[in-house]
Amino acid sequence: QVQLLESGGGLVQAGGSLRLSCVASGRTFSRYAMGWFRQAPGKERELVTAISDSGGSTLYADSVKGRFTISRDNAKNAVYLQMNNLKPEDTAVYYCAASSWRGVVIITREYDYWGQGTQVTVSS
Repeated sequence: QVQLLESGGGLVQAGGSLRLSCVASGRTFSRYAMGWFRQAPGKERELVTAISDSGGSTLYADSVKGRFTISRDNAKNAVYLQMNNLKPEDTAVYYCAASSWRGVVIITREYDYWGQGTQVTVSS
């Protein structure tokens, strides 16, 4: 069982930055691939970025490439999402998720554990 707790959301002006953190419980964090998803009002949850269990591979949605960076620190049981040059369309609830699959996981149903989410609001 893995419990995930996100933090770092908030209100920021367009062009600003935020750093989200997700801390996991348990001693096997390094065995899980991780992802950040987001869900805007009236829209489906979408994958923003994912990172492999080792941290050696990453994947980004086209909409965030060059602006967002995912990273993980297995010693701290944490995964991070650095978001730069934020846009109003980035406004959403952001969730971190853990998958027992290895590698970069892009399919939502392959994620086993989810955090409760943190709100990110970008004003224009």
